[in-house]
Amino acid sequence: MAWDTERTRRLLLEAATAEFSEHGLAGARVDRIAAAAGVNKERIYQYFGKKDEFFATVLAEALEAALQAVQVEGTGPEAVGDYAARLFDHHMANGHVPRLVYWEGLERGIAAADSPVRAEFHAEKVTRVQRMLPSLSRVEAGELLLTLVSLVNAWPVLPQLDALIVPDAGEGAARIAARRAAIVSAVTAAAAAAAAAEPAVG
Repeated sequence: MAWDTERTRRLLLEAATAEFSEHGLAGARVDRIAAAAGVNKERIYQYFGKKDEFFATVLAEALEAALQAVQVEGTGPEAVGDYAARLFDHHMANGHVPRLVYWEGLERGIAAADSPVRAEFHAEKVTRVQRMLPSLSRVEAGELLLTLVSLVNAWPVLPQLDALIVPDAGEGAARIAARRAAIVSAVTAAAAAAAAAEPAVG
């Protein structure tokens, strides 16, 4: 019986996404990933290389899936706010994405910026923001995107700050909706301010 390489790869990626999201790069265990996928762990090294390379692949694929799932639509500040809303919805439904990004920052830091794959991915996101707000330079679009991503990624990963800073804000679906609205409002305002700013001189 022929080995289904693509199925094996998918099972390993799914198991690794859960493992890395929960435990980070240092805390993840290859044995647990292989057991969860029902695959011999030697397949991991065969398909993905070392553990840090596997982590990079898992994150790159999760981010690419988010990029494809959350399309950039329209122009103007409201379109940027809507993009933030839909990205927030995606991350609430797929909580591993912000967790993986945070783990990467904590464990790999600036070294992660050396990845050509990641650089290309984020360059494309900046280009998409520029399409929504054509008056922005790449630096201005990048600053706005960094603000947007920071707001959207932080809340699912830092529940303790939510409880500490706004303890009377409620919980459950109503709290999620309120936080979503706050993010959309902040991002839309930031986009409007960026679009209205005078171009830099010199």
